[in-house]
Amino acid sequence: GDDFSSPHIDMADFREVFAKAKHIAIITGAGVSAESGVPTFRGAGGFWRKWQAQELATPAAFARNPSRVWEFYHYRREVMLSKHPNPAHIAIAECERRLSKQGRSVVVITQNIDELHRKAGTKHLLEIHGSLFKTRCTNCGNVAANYKSPICPALAGKGAPDPETEDAAIPVEDLPQCEEDGCNGLLRPHVVWFGETLDPDILTEVEKELEICDLCLVVGTSSVVYPAAMFAPQVSARGVPVAEFNMEATPATERFR
Repeated sequence: GDDFSSPHIDMADFREVFAKAKHIAIITGAGVSAESGVPTFRGAGGFWRKWQAQELATPAAFARNPSRVWEFYHYRREVMLSKHPNPAHIAIAECERRLSKQGRSVVVITQNIDELHRKAGTKHLLEIHGSLFKTRCTNCGNVAANYKSPICPALAGKGAPDPETEDAAIPVEDLPQCEEDGCNGLLRPHVVWFGETLDPDILTEVEKELEICDLCLVVGTSSVVYPAAMFAPQVSARGVPVAEFNMEATPATERFR
């Protein structure tokens, strides 16, 4: 029959591997946050006003219309402030907490920018796409955490997703500005946009973790889909078990233990 209808789930086998693992790497994607009601702006219906994320989340869009891009990110920040970690985030954080008491380490490598892992209590977190709650200065490059609501006075009440909404057309000097001494540069969201590369320092940390891990869990994303596709195969190639946790079997399910 169809192999994918019965993935090889052997919990006893998994428990044995899990019990022995000293360095667990957990790779997570959008699926982990879906249950928290986080809008992803991907696929059909994924519009903000009349745009899809890939039309707004680009360096060119920001250069052309920083006010509109900031409205989009302000909206997403405000939405996220009302969202809570779900049982998946909590289980992952709990796993780290319990194992660290036994001298074992857990690292979460995520493409999610919603910080729900952090809210759930995950300490060792590598956010390869950055965060909605960090800014980066386009002038001096300083990265800073920022949980202000609204992020600047001019964005208060702005960012409504309705297609009829007029652009706020906020002047650049009223958009979020760098607070480093004498800089006042325009801030941008510290997230990786379409057409941008991942931060090499974060990638170096990820590589280190993948080299020492003795078990890899892929949660809420498929191992054939970015980012897990970049990472899971190299772990698997070392003979390290990779376990995929998803709502349905994916094309990769057969490839890993």
